[in-house]
Amino acid sequence: MKRSNRRTEKNMTLQYLPHELIIQILLWLPVKSLIRFKCVCKSWFSLISDPHFANSHFQLSTRTHTRRILFMSTSPPRKSQTINFEASSLVDDTASISNYRNFVHLDSYYRIEIKGSCRGFLYLHCFTERALPMYWIYDIYLWNPSTGFHKKMPWSPFASNLYKQYYVDFYGFGYDQSTDDYLLVTMSSQDDYNWAPLPCLELFSLRANAWKQIKDTQFTYTRPIGNEHPTTGFLFNGAIHWFAYCCELRRDVIVAFDLMEKKLFNIHLPGDFHRELNQFGLWVFGEFLSLWAVYYFDGHNDDICNHRLEIWVMKEYKVDSPWTKILVHSFDDISHKYFFPICSTKSGDIIGRYEFTLAKCDNKGRLLEYHSYFNDQRGCEVALYTESLLSLPDNEQAWEDD
Repeated sequence: MKRSNRRTEKNMTLQYLPHELIIQILLWLPVKSLIRFKCVCKSWFSLISDPHFANSHFQLSTRTHTRRILFMSTSPPRKSQTINFEASSLVDDTASISNYRNFVHLDSYYRIEIKGSCRGFLYLHCFTERALPMYWIYDIYLWNPSTGFHKKMPWSPFASNLYKQYYVDFYGFGYDQSTDDYLLVTMSSQDDYNWAPLPCLELFSLRANAWKQIKDTQFTYTRPIGNEHPTTGFLFNGAIHWFAYCCELRRDVIVAFDLMEKKLFNIHLPGDFHRELNQFGLWVFGEFLSLWAVYYFDGHNDDICNHRLEIWVMKEYKVDSPWTKILVHSFDDISHKYFFPICSTKSGDIIGRYEFTLAKCDNKGRLLEYHSYFNDQRGCEVALYTESLLSLPDNEQAWEDD
C-alpha cells in the first residue's frame, strides 16, 4: 500500500505544469486545436479567450505558420474549403468550414464577394436580391473564418444615396498598428451625374465606429482605362495598393494609402509593363512586393491556351525604387486560359487558380500538380488569410478633428 501511494503521489507531481509553461505550449498550437481546448477547464477558456493571448498567438503565427487559401462559393447553398499551401500536396492539409461557425445567415445573401484580408479577417460584400436596374444593395461584414466572429459594418453617411455608393472605384481593408485599429478604405473618383472628377477618400474606423472623409486629397485617381469594376486593394507593409490612372500624371500607376500616416502616394510601374496584358496583379513573392502579369497565346486546340508568366519584384520598398524582372515562365501544360497566380511557397513554387482548380508549378514553370474543389459551376471567391483568434476592437475612441 505504501508503494502504491508513493506512485500516485509521483504521478500527480509529474502532471503539474507551471502556468507560464502552459501558456508557451498553447501559443504554438493551431487555432482549430485551441478552440477545442477551451472546453478543457475554466482557466484554459479564460486564457484562450483573452485578447492579449490572441494577439501573442497571432504574432507567433505570422512567423511560424503558413497562411491558408480559402475557397468559398459565391451563391447559396455555400460551401468552403481551406488549403495549407505549404503542405507537400494541395490535398494533404485541407479543411471545410462547417456552417460558417455561427455565421449561418450568410446563406441568405444572393452573392458574396471578398474585398480584402487582414490579420485573419475577411472583408465581405454580401449582396441581396433587392436591386434597381444596374445597381445592387449589399451589406458589409468583417468575418474571422477561423472563429466565426463577424460584425456588420455601416454604410458611409457621405454616400447620400445608392448611386454614389455604386461609383466607388477602390476598396481596401487594413490595420493601423499605431492605434490598434482596423480601417475600411474607399476612394471615389466621379460624382453622381456629370462624371466629372470628384476625388473622395473615406475611412471607417472600427475603434471609433464611424466614417470619416480625408480632405485635401492631392491627386485625382480613376480606375485604369478599360477596367469597368471597382478595384480591391492589396495590403502590404502597412499600406493598401491599387492599380489606378493618375489624372495629374496622365499615366497608370500603383497608388498606395499609408494606414498610419493617412496619406496617398504613387509607385511607378515597371518600364516594360504594358496595360494590354490579359491578367495582372500584385502579390508577395518571397518577402517582396511583386507584380505579376500573364500573356495568353492560343494554341491549335481550343481547350488549350499557352501562357507566359512574368514577375517583377521591388527589392527595396520605396516610392522611387526600381522593379526587377526575376522570372519569365511558360506554362504550356495548363489547359485553361484563365490561370493566374495566388501565392508562392517558401520553396519557390507558384500556386495559381483557374475557376475551382488550384495548380502548383515549380520555379521552372513545370506543372507539379493540380486539384479541383467543389466544382459545381456556381462561382467561387478565393482569398489568402492567416488563422487567428483575434476579435475586433471595442469602440473606445472617436475620430479627432483635423
